[in-house]
Amino acid sequence: MKIVFETKIILLITFLCCGLVACSDANDDNPDEPDIPVTENGDVTLYITTNTRSQDFAMKSADFSEKSNMSPTTIRLVPETKYQTMDGFGAAITGSTCYNLMQMSTENRDKFLKETFSPTEGMGFSYVRVAIGCSDFSLSEYTCCDTKGIENFGLTSEETDYVIPILQDIQAINPDLKILGSPWTSPRWMKVNNLTDLQPFNSWTSGQLNPAYYADYATYFVKWIQAFKEYGIDIYSVTPQNEPLNRGNSASLFMGWEEQLEFVKNNLVPAFKAASINTKIYLFDHNYNYDNMSDQNDYPVKIYEAGIDEELVAGAAYHNYGGNKSELLDIHEKNPDRELIFTETSIGTWNDGHNLSVRLIDDMREVALGTVNNWCKGVIVWNLMLDSERGPNREGGCQTCYGAVDIDRSNYATITRNSHYYIIGHLSSVVKPGAVRIGTTGFSDNGYYYSAFENTDGTYAVVLLNSTTTSKMITLDDGTNHFSYEVPAKSVISYQWKK
Repeated sequence: MKIVFETKIILLITFLCCGLVACSDANDDNPDEPDIPVTENGDVTLYITTNTRSQDFAMKSADFSEKSNMSPTTIRLVPETKYQTMDGFGAAITGSTCYNLMQMSTENRDKFLKETFSPTEGMGFSYVRVAIGCSDFSLSEYTCCDTKGIENFGLTSEETDYVIPILQDIQAINPDLKILGSPWTSPRWMKVNNLTDLQPFNSWTSGQLNPAYYADYATYFVKWIQAFKEYGIDIYSVTPQNEPLNRGNSASLFMGWEEQLEFVKNNLVPAFKAASINTKIYLFDHNYNYDNMSDQNDYPVKIYEAGIDEELVAGAAYHNYGGNKSELLDIHEKNPDRELIFTETSIGTWNDGHNLSVRLIDDMREVALGTVNNWCKGVIVWNLMLDSERGPNREGGCQTCYGAVDIDRSNYATITRNSHYYIIGHLSSVVKPGAVRIGTTGFSDNGYYYSAFENTDGTYAVVLLNSTTTSKMITLDDGTNHFSYEVPAKSVISYQWKK
């Protein structure tokens, strides 16, 4: 018997027929933006992207098979084996991203945001990251308290004119959106050159937080969360410092693990509790290799072992600019009760970021499935949208980065979708917040990577990467139903079906 997701399928067919903004605004003969075929409803909904874009997030369908399943290429779901519960997937909503979105026509912006964030009419992105103050992709360098004295805290025009309106638009599309906040720097008046001399350090770049201002900085977080709340925006989680071991970013602050322990344990957690704030705190928020600083290895583990609140300090966040994703598994095994999330990765000129033939495969393996299969509850990539000149950007920040999508600065209409957009879309389209990653047995060949999930709505989801140069007929079996579909060479395929 066929099981038809009528409402969802109709909406998604509308989505795919219309195409993304890039398809509707670009020339019809653009080889990178092929027409997407529409298929009839079936028991299983699939989305397929090949690294050549011959299939460009194409929606397909398959039916359950009545034949006996004897295939050697069968992946069997084991729902009794449960791993982490998923929070969601998404991208950073930086000042630069919001500026670019604001340059679009209202119609095109609404269309793009719906196609990106709607859980019923689009890809269903569900978790975003924003800066607390400026990031290296802001329109200027600032914090929300640049005049000395925490009583001078206040949101700036970047928040009120750009970031908050965009977040409100996204929340109208996806009310369950989760938002992570991370500071790139404290206010400069809180900085010192080091913790021995304690001399004022009036620079956006580097410096350390003066212990005399730990309490004020905790209040800064509280005020920022409360200010966003006044605009109807709830902050789901924060990290105490973006890249705490990176002194060189255009806006940055060094914060070793002992400093973070003191700040979080004795200042941030008490401040949150006093203000009745339940926002989760994720430690670290930096690279797998701890920037090769041996005294900072296992940064979050050192904090856990020193004793830290288990109610608000949920776990740790990681980036992939150094080291290997296996570090996630190591940290999980040392503290299995603590959570892991992945919060930043970039593409750009240095890693052939516009070459989908390479990046789709590498980023799906290392970022999307690589982090999820190593216990991450959420996956967030860097800028959702940059322009065709890789901006707006600032001197001292990344001037060679691409966005998950890039928008043509000549018309703010034509969009190019890059690997990061696809890898998040392939996860978020079928794996919904609250899903549990489950076990699998069976088919396992070099070049194939996959993960399976059970959603709260009574559906199963599988996301699979074929990084080989040949197609293969793959069978999925949930113990009750099974079906087969030929997975193209060098492709990503997402499946969803009712139990």
